[in-house]
Amino acid sequence: MAPSATPDSPPSIPNPDNEENSLQPFFVLHKAIPQKSGRKASGPGKTRRKIDLSSASPKSAKISKVEAVEDEEYDDDHHYEQLRIEAFDLVWSRIETTIKDVLREINVNVFDEIHRWVRQCFSTIRSPGTPGVSEITRSYPLFTDLTCRQIFTGLVFTKNVEFVDDLLTFQELGEHLKSCGSHVCNLSSLDFSTKNGLGGCLRSLLKQLVTVTPEAADIAILASWYSEEGNYSNPLVVIIDDMERCSGSVLADFIMLLSEWVIKIPVIFIMGVTTTVDAPRNLLPANALQKLCPCKFILGSPAERMDAIVEAVLLKSCFGFIVGYKVANFLRNYFLKQDGTITSFVRALKIACAKHFYMEQLSFMARGLLEDCSQSFWSEKYVHLPKGMLKCAFDLPSCEKNKMAEETGENLANGLSDLKNSVNNWTSVVHCLYEAGKFQNIRLLDIFCEALDPALYNLNALDHQVGIGNDSAKPSSLDHCLLDGRYSGLQKGSFISQAVRRVRDLPLAPLSQLLKTWRKHCEEITEFCDKVKELQSMLKHEDNDKSLKRDAADILKRPSCSTLNMEDMKMSDKAAKLMQYMVRKYLKPIECLPFHEIICFKHIDILQSALIGYPRRKIQLDLLNSHNYLQCNCCNKSGNAILPSMHDTSIMYTLAQEHGDLINLHDWYQSFKTIVLQPSTKGKHKVKQSPSSKKGKYINDSQDTSEASIQARFCRALTELQITGLFRMSSKRRRDFVQRVAFGL
Repeated sequence: MAPSATPDSPPSIPNPDNEENSLQPFFVLHKAIPQKSGRKASGPGKTRRKIDLSSASPKSAKISKVEAVEDEEYDDDHHYEQLRIEAFDLVWSRIETTIKDVLREINVNVFDEIHRWVRQCFSTIRSPGTPGVSEITRSYPLFTDLTCRQIFTGLVFTKNVEFVDDLLTFQELGEHLKSCGSHVCNLSSLDFSTKNGLGGCLRSLLKQLVTVTPEAADIAILASWYSEEGNYSNPLVVIIDDMERCSGSVLADFIMLLSEWVIKIPVIFIMGVTTTVDAPRNLLPANALQKLCPCKFILGSPAERMDAIVEAVLLKSCFGFIVGYKVANFLRNYFLKQDGTITSFVRALKIACAKHFYMEQLSFMARGLLEDCSQSFWSEKYVHLPKGMLKCAFDLPSCEKNKMAEETGENLANGLSDLKNSVNNWTSVVHCLYEAGKFQNIRLLDIFCEALDPALYNLNALDHQVGIGNDSAKPSSLDHCLLDGRYSGLQKGSFISQAVRRVRDLPLAPLSQLLKTWRKHCEEITEFCDKVKELQSMLKHEDNDKSLKRDAADILKRPSCSTLNMEDMKMSDKAAKLMQYMVRKYLKPIECLPFHEIICFKHIDILQSALIGYPRRKIQLDLLNSHNYLQCNCCNKSGNAILPSMHDTSIMYTLAQEHGDLINLHDWYQSFKTIVLQPSTKGKHKVKQSPSSKKGKYINDSQDTSEASIQARFCRALTELQITGLFRMSSKRRRDFVQRVAFGL
């Protein structure tokens, strides 16, 4: 370590002989500005400040009071920031766990079917008899008929454009089969590359099963391992996540090799296929195809997985987070048109959740939605909030139209409780619409995005609405809730309007099943639940009348089909009008609810920049404003001035703004050298403030300023700028110039 220096003595000068050979680090992060909490870390510091204030002048006492107020405000901000971080960790952990459980539940039926097929294949292979240990350990395979030398192969069709989602799917499939007793080996398409050859995939196979990587890949090692006690009683499943990305020649050799040992080593293939059943025929030669005995399995489509995630996460108020209308449409388009993977959708959802809890000052209150008794939680935690936080809550844009009489913690708790109830009602109606939309093959994601539209909730816009017909035979018990038979706020062709109209066309049997699902989803809406029960009783009574009429028709041999169809239409029309009324009353978009900003993320521009973004522009802005991120003592108050303590890359890019398209390397280097050799003045200004300033002065003045070190720093910074894509070397004729690539700031 360098010797310590006193304030009066100059720092030690390095030996000129060793100057060329002892290059110092190019850049050292400076000490950050001390936070205000640092002044309050110890008790003696507080006492000393109080004693000093007693003898201070009135002006200094006034300044100290201002600093004390600032300290208190900083402590409050830091406290609520910690609450937001804790709330985000809790909310996202539950969302992530739920997503994993949902995806696993979707595939569990297919996984069970694959497991049963694996056991059947293993029984078929073992049907001639189990070979003895001596036969298995022989150096040559057993000779059997051709039918026994085929490898049972399960082709799992994933329906995914990208294989990113399939990685987790096949990993979970392997774990499921392992839990059922099978020996499982997961191989990727990289193991079947031309570069690695047949030996590469055999080494990967032995590494996972035998847990030893031999120098020479030999199938006899695998046969010896399988002959051990406890291994030969279970099948060996080899999972290849994406068959179409494998090298056809390497995969064919692998199949031919294992087919010779299939009796001694009962291997069963499971291969992922993303396109059609012709994929194996297009990839493998005929002799390899003859060794396979295929069976087809189909996983759920990405759209089905997406609907399951939306239903389990975004339609649950208990998670304390939801997205706004524009954000939901962006996520849908991002999923359907740009990426098409569940992985990217989950990543985008996590970014939106993190941005929401980072930006929204009151987002820590969303944690109460995770509690069973949210009203009690909010009343206990937030009744005694500071006036500043209460004012911030009641000054939200959503509360301007519903201004409460008094800004108290109790009113805030009641408002949050009403928000939760309204969101629950909204999700119940969306569930009922989705159940009706299934008869029209409407996706939940489409209904979800449309139900979030703030323009939907407009009771006065009746001029552009779609009617469901005027039926004079309306039951008197439903007259008070069926207004005029029109869909409030629904345009022609909308998904919600299609779902409601589809209810009108349902026969009695599907209608009865639909009412059962409605009753399950609307348990928290007493009014809706009662009307559904009433419709069910009317439907049951009408069904009995229908059976009596059918008996009479059988006697007369003249069925009255038109009468029956009219009765079916009458009941479905009542159900459709009930659904229309529930849409009008309870499908109030979340962005129209008071205090929705606490749980709803609506900043689509921020999410777009995070997902799509402009990385080159962001790099340029960060290089020009590096002091805003480093927050160091020397650079923070300098503004746009170039200081020698700045990062070398920032210095060079700032200097490059003075040039045009082409930059002369010699001139650029001389400007850089002038800045680096510029004497530091930060020590003179801050020598009376803190010992850290003296230490910074010593470190800065003792930097190695030799010509070689400056050139090395210049070359390294130029290389970094070239790697980031901001500069490139000019033509061969002008080797002393570099060319700028990025402009537009």
